[in-house]
Amino acid sequence: MLLIWVMVTRHIVMKLVPNAQEIVKVKEKIKLETKVKNSLENEFHEPSLNVIIHNNNNNNNQESITKKLQSNLFGREETSLFATTTPPLPTKTCKTVKHKCSYDIHIFYYGWYGNPSYDPKWLHWNHPRLPHWNKQTAKRFSQKRHVPEKNDVGSTYYPSLGFYSSHDPSVIENHMEQIQRAGAGVLAVSWYPPNQHDNEGRASDMLIPALLDAASKYGLRITFHIEPYKKRSPESVKSDLKYIIDMYGKHPGFYVEEQSQLPMIYVYDSYLISPKSWSTILKKGGKNSIRNTKYDCLMIGLLVEHAHKSQIEEGHWDGFYTYFAVDGMTYGSTFMNFHSLRIFAGKNNLIYIPSVGPGYNDIPVRPWNRQNIRDRQDGQYYKKALGYAKRNTEQFISITSFNEWHEGTQIERASRNEKRADSSGEMYKDYGTHGEYYYLDLTREILLGFVQ
Repeated sequence: MLLIWVMVTRHIVMKLVPNAQEIVKVKEKIKLETKVKNSLENEFHEPSLNVIIHNNNNNNNQESITKKLQSNLFGREETSLFATTTPPLPTKTCKTVKHKCSYDIHIFYYGWYGNPSYDPKWLHWNHPRLPHWNKQTAKRFSQKRHVPEKNDVGSTYYPSLGFYSSHDPSVIENHMEQIQRAGAGVLAVSWYPPNQHDNEGRASDMLIPALLDAASKYGLRITFHIEPYKKRSPESVKSDLKYIIDMYGKHPGFYVEEQSQLPMIYVYDSYLISPKSWSTILKKGGKNSIRNTKYDCLMIGLLVEHAHKSQIEEGHWDGFYTYFAVDGMTYGSTFMNFHSLRIFAGKNNLIYIPSVGPGYNDIPVRPWNRQNIRDRQDGQYYKKALGYAKRNTEQFISITSFNEWHEGTQIERASRNEKRADSSGEMYKDYGTHGEYYYLDLTREILLGFVQ
């Protein structure tokens, strides 16, 4: 009788525990989603790239760049949360039913696209053509918006998923499948604080819960690529870190770097703020420092120009990335400089994350920027870029990008034989006879050493 009683009791417990766990998960998800709000504000990282291009062509000094960039920023309100969290323990590689991928391969991801089926209106696909900084030059080029209804969007390529909404669950699912196939384990998601977004999209933080859930399902992880916003400061970024970790730090899809057991956060256009100011939160021992607190992170700043080397050091950053996929456009993005950047990082105990992409073509949004086009050369440009990155990194590589369609850096699937229905009647570019998955598979093939 005792044996029967034990077996019956065990059966009941085994039935009840999974249900209890599910209840906890549902409660946590409801609590998470109720904290996330929707609103509309302004900002888009493209104006800063316009200035970088301007500087590249005209050799303007860094001070003038900073002033122009700062004049293009928009607004946020500071928030601060203080709950204690314990980030999950990750492993080096993610293993799932279909593919194995690496948490050392990071890919920049944009959740800013929308269509009237899922969103209030078209978002990003109808992007305007941006004006040149020189008024006389600007007059020579159209500034009209693209018209998705006429099969015309702000891209030289046509997405295989159509003009999708980033909030469509089926699209998110498909994106995770594609990224896993490419071997990338971490999505660096373009992010603004709650209730904010770029000037063509919708509040980016609203999308994070869905991305975390989907990423976790495929063994992937999510980290944050903090964009510029009005009044962004080291203090506001510290509040952002508190929000991110308190809100998302316990989710199994949240990225924590294996060796340090710390989240890794990218900060776009970090050089807009002086290194002395950054050091107030990044230097150990400071009154406002995040170091050795529950909000400590591996903070990765953007290196564009040679002068940014000293800024990275003086700001007490943990490392740097180069973002741009244009060989020769900036000091940081020039392939021949990758080796010296690796040496610099090694000497100063910094994490170096080279950024590479399959090519570059932003003519649909910057019709005057033909000098910075980098043709894909049937994949040869990407092979060269990945080779340079692979030879000159100690651990991490970042891919620019999964789906930045405006700049033609995407490796997301693209369709063949699509033509604009507007007056131009131009054909969209595609990946040639290799097929829609070419750049996903090329990423995996070349970075196989990271993936295994």
